[in-house]
Amino acid sequence: MEIYELTVHELLEKLDKKEITKEEILASYQNRINEKEKDVQAFVTITEQEAKEEIKQKANNPSKLAGIPIGIKDNICTKGVKTTCASKMLENFVAPYDATVMEKINEAGMVSFGKLNMDEFAMGGSTEHSYFKKTKNPWNLNKVPGGSSGGSAAAVAAGMVPWALGSDTGGSIRQPASFCGIVGLKPTYGLVSRFGLVAFASSLDQIGTLTKDVKDSALLLNVIAGHDEKDSTSADREKEDYTKALKNDVKGLKIGVPKEYFGDGINTEVKEAIEKVIEKYRQLGATVEECSLDVADYALATYYIIACAEASSNLGRFDGIRYGYRTKNYENLKDIYRNSRSEGFGAEVKRRIILGTYVLSSGYYDAYYKKAQQVRTLVKNEYAKNFAKYDVILTPTASNVAFDIGSKINDPLEMYLADLCTVPVNIAGLPGISVPCGLNSEGMPIGFQLIGKPFAESTILNAAYTYEQNTDFRKNKPEFKN
Repeated sequence: MEIYELTVHELLEKLDKKEITKEEILASYQNRINEKEKDVQAFVTITEQEAKEEIKQKANNPSKLAGIPIGIKDNICTKGVKTTCASKMLENFVAPYDATVMEKINEAGMVSFGKLNMDEFAMGGSTEHSYFKKTKNPWNLNKVPGGSSGGSAAAVAAGMVPWALGSDTGGSIRQPASFCGIVGLKPTYGLVSRFGLVAFASSLDQIGTLTKDVKDSALLLNVIAGHDEKDSTSADREKEDYTKALKNDVKGLKIGVPKEYFGDGINTEVKEAIEKVIEKYRQLGATVEECSLDVADYALATYYIIACAEASSNLGRFDGIRYGYRTKNYENLKDIYRNSRSEGFGAEVKRRIILGTYVLSSGYYDAYYKKAQQVRTLVKNEYAKNFAKYDVILTPTASNVAFDIGSKINDPLEMYLADLCTVPVNIAGLPGISVPCGLNSEGMPIGFQLIGKPFAESTILNAAYTYEQNTDFRKNKPEFKN
């Protein structure tokens, strides 16, 4: 097995036994990037030379993770490196400071290989809305990798980085993880600091992990989780070691399966794969029952009203004056505002800004935004009611598998429907994890989602780990077919 095919915990074992060196790890991944990046197009910025210098500087770092490569989604500020959000608006923006998660990554001695492609300002579900390039799915280069963390998911699946950071506003870690056949974890809102994450929708955004397996997910969460005084929404909780939760045992675990996520909108092969997951959990000793999330039908509309409203507010700062792109075509201040934003933002970002501005406008605020926030409370209450009975909730991660590049780009409503299973988790601020559970008839990955109570990452990680250890789906590898 090649070095780039190993999980991080396998790399650590081999380093400990002195079977490989950190320099060999670095070389293996750099060679893999040189081989596959031209096909996959996962990176916006590659920091190959910087990585070589970093590994020398961190040679004496006592952390067990020192020298382990990582990829970073391009909306996470990285000092001295371009942070573009895959937008013309920030095409040449070099972050003057590190996000808190980057400070933690650096303290652990990890080596960043660069910034990974995404949908512009994290708005999209396919990574087709990047200003720079369209990332391809390593399983089939004609398919999308999902989004908005598509570059992160594709890079991990292709073996170009052993793991990566992404951000999840409505499924942007879990859906691409499902499409690319890897593990994607969206932590509880507030568990991981958002300081230095370029905001899309502040009450929904959460930094999380994309990894080859569940144990790596727990390892990386150990690094990035924790209270941060620079983030007012950061939860002040005692640190946990999430790797200790991985028991490979779900006897007595109570799992609820909402009937609303098995309707006409879910692909038949996805349903069949999830039914096999349910049966596997029963065989492993868990109790699995059908339940109901009565507000599921309203969650998608609620999400897009809240997310677009917050996006409209957050992106108001990009005006051609303070920083970012400035038009060369202007005669007065109004021209600078109008032309800089018209030229600097892509179509999907403009669409969401317009929608968000509309729902916040006088006369419509109460009818849309206020009502959406009221429904948000109902969604939270509905989950709380189910969690009084169940330890975890199980659903498909996505209603379908990865679709063809270009097939939905002109139909935004159909693209939005791909978030049906993931957005309620962000609305309620809950943790969710996507785990591979099979391939469809075309050989494309299928994932299932486990949702936990607030700050119950240990519970969903163990449930995911137990399933993973008793199946072989994590061993499936991309084919890079055209």
